[in-house]
Amino acid sequence: MGFSLKFHCCLMSVWVLLPTLCYAQDYVKSRATYYGSPDCLGTPRGACGYGEFGRTVNDANVAGASYRLYKNGSGCGTCYQVRCTNPQLCTENGVNIVVTDYGEGDNTDFILSPRAYSRMAQSDKAGELFAYGVVEVEYQRIPCRYGGYKMQFKVHEHSKYPNYLAIVILYQAGQTEILAADVWQADCKEWIGMRRAYGAVFDTTYPPSGAVTLRFQVQGRAGVYWVQASNVIPSDWKAGVAYESDIELE
Repeated sequence: MGFSLKFHCCLMSVWVLLPTLCYAQDYVKSRATYYGSPDCLGTPRGACGYGEFGRTVNDANVAGASYRLYKNGSGCGTCYQVRCTNPQLCTENGVNIVVTDYGEGDNTDFILSPRAYSRMAQSDKAGELFAYGVVEVEYQRIPCRYGGYKMQFKVHEHSKYPNYLAIVILYQAGQTEILAADVWQADCKEWIGMRRAYGAVFDTTYPPSGAVTLRFQVQGRAGVYWVQASNVIPSDWKAGVAYESDIELE
């Protein structure tokens, strides 16, 4: 990776993720690197299937996570505080990131966007940090916080109305993971399991003819439970459109 990135564009950031002291936990030691990006943002082609959301969410403080954190897609949308352990170069707080992709490097748990990688550095040390390429870090899981946004259900661009519906859940708040998703079939009055196509994308080849009611299985600090989103997607749904719900996980 070249070291001629424009560091000033990587330093602009507004945090929407806040570590919560009452949920403090031990840091895990690991390593992190970064991927190339001409604009310092994330990638819209990440393995979670977020598209443009994955490029810009959390002001592009995003990362690809290792297999153990990606968890075959259930780790998509989770949030971590990551800080490098070199006190001469790095801040104590580091950076708060959202997992939007899968990726492993030289024994790393995170491949950060350039903006996220630079956020770990002291204000005048970003260039030196980039020169290292791979750095020792420590990280901890934190709740995701999206001020002003509730959960959205995006109809994936590959959906084909009315015979194939794929959805991806956006703004997954809290310290949660999405384990499964079902769609309600009103004609037979039963829940039909959706397939995890890849990453955070769930699909079905039998979408209902009316408005779409979904439920999804959540794993959080309270255990494993189901959350229902009634009529969250209209009957005339369109590929590429995100539909907002009243749900906000904690």
